Amino acid sequence: MSTPFIVTSGKEVRWRKSTFAEGIFVKDLGSSDGQAMQLVRFEPGARFPWHKHAGPEFIYVIEGEDVQRGLRLGSGCAGIAPAGTEEDDFASETGATFLLVCTE
Repeated sequence: MSTPFIVTSGKEVRWRKSTFAEGIFVKDLGSSDGQAMQLVRFEPGARFPWHKHAGPEFIYVIEGEDVQRGLRLGSGCAGIAPAGTEEDDFASETGATFLLVCTE
């Protein structure tokens, strides 16, 4: 017997306030084997606090612009933070929406 395939409609998942910072909203799209996928929305001026990645983190910017480690990531850009990476400068001046895959 094979493992079931999981499908989530992002249109049906409600935005929730992030537990990490003001001005950040999240749609939990699913998780499996210790990895989670989320749609994340930063309001203009939102900033994620200092954090250390337990595992690799992958983002793909859908709209707007984020600044990560001093680099501007606009629509269509991807960013990868390897396990152990520490960040304290992940923010958006203009607002942004991105897909996030990370360790739970």
